[in-house]
Amino acid sequence: MVQAAVGEVVSPEIVDGSVSGGPSTSQTIMVASLQHLLEAVPASAPPDDYRSAVMEENVLGKQTMRAREWAFRQLRRFYGLDPDTLLFRALRDLWSDDPSGQPVLALLCALARDPVLRSTTSVVLDSEPGVPVATTDFRVAIEEAFPGVYGDTTLRTAAGNVASSWYQSGHLHKTTRTEKVRSHAVATPAGLAYALLLGHMQDQRGHGLFNTLWARVLDQPVSRLTDLAVTASQHGLIEFRSAGGIVDVGFNVLLRPFGVDEAAGS
Repeated sequence: MVQAAVGEVVSPEIVDGSVSGGPSTSQTIMVASLQHLLEAVPASAPPDDYRSAVMEENVLGKQTMRAREWAFRQLRRFYGLDPDTLLFRALRDLWSDDPSGQPVLALLCALARDPVLRSTTSVVLDSEPGVPVATTDFRVAIEEAFPGVYGDTTLRTAAGNVASSWYQSGHLHKTTRTEKVRSHAVATPAGLAYALLLGHMQDQRGHGLFNTLWARVLDQPVSRLTDLAVTASQHGLIEFRSAGGIVDVGFNVLLRPFGVDEAAGS
């Protein structure tokens, strides 16, 4: 559990990255499906409405009930789909600020909930733009993080899934049908706000918030991240102040008490 000072949020929602398991062993992060679902279900809706949208209204366009059930289960594993959880409520608060940043928002939430996906971050984030990234690179990273845990079939499936997930987030692009190379994802104020929130949940503060794994996912130098923080503050997503070498980031909206119906940017 993440420790916090008195009066601050304590959250167990960011899973321990050393514990094996996670939805990437069976599915990609399903960005397009998440976009369809969040477009169909109001932000104020209870958890059951997400299931109804998939199972009864078939907003994802699945041909069978089994396929609907599978899609819903995997989306719930990646994102929670529960407005009474901090990670998902904040995701929804930030989701509509700039649609171009939705893939990175989805990835950040999935990384927080999936140790297998998180174990592959160095494969992507340590690669230079234009450099090929092979599916086998992801397999090696997963196997090194969880030695002896997964068999060949699961490793192969998981590696393919995470490669697709990083492609969906914009961190990779295809040059051929089978080759993917490193590219820069779209960084937005909402994505930066979510990354800073994740760092805050792990007890980072001030300048430290801009040097976490979550901030690195934005694919930008710290100077650019600071500019995004200023814009995020102007949008009402966070509170950001920087003066005299002191950085202060607040989350009055994103960390509001549960039951208070106030979305970021409103």
